[in-house]
Amino acid sequence: MTLAAALLFALVGPATAQAAAAGPCQGHKIKTFTFSTGRVTVFKGAGFVCALTYAENPGRARKMSVTLQARGHRAVTRSGTFRKYAGPLSVRAAHRCVKVTGSVGGGSLKPRWIQC
Repeated sequence: MTLAAALLFALVGPATAQAAAAGPCQGHKIKTFTFSTGRVTVFKGAGFVCALTYAENPGRARKMSVTLQARGHRAVTRSGTFRKYAGPLSVRAAHRCVKVTGSVGGGSLKPRWIQC
């Protein structure tokens, strides 16, 4: 494993290797919203908000989505058939309220506002 990490670091440089180790979203976790079939986890960092929708019971492919909308801008959605999560999805939202929604199968998160 150490050899693989060293090879990744050598090939992509320190900033990208650090981002790959941090997971799909950069920044720090600011909120997790749960609903019947999953959860939406939201991160914030460097003027961006990033979100993922996770399935409560991963493994089986099903329709999932995650949507972010910075106040005053269009909504951005990542949707499709996934096994574990939908996303990551990022929007520029340094000092704006952001609406967050997500769905897994038949369950969904009612729109929630953050950073307001």
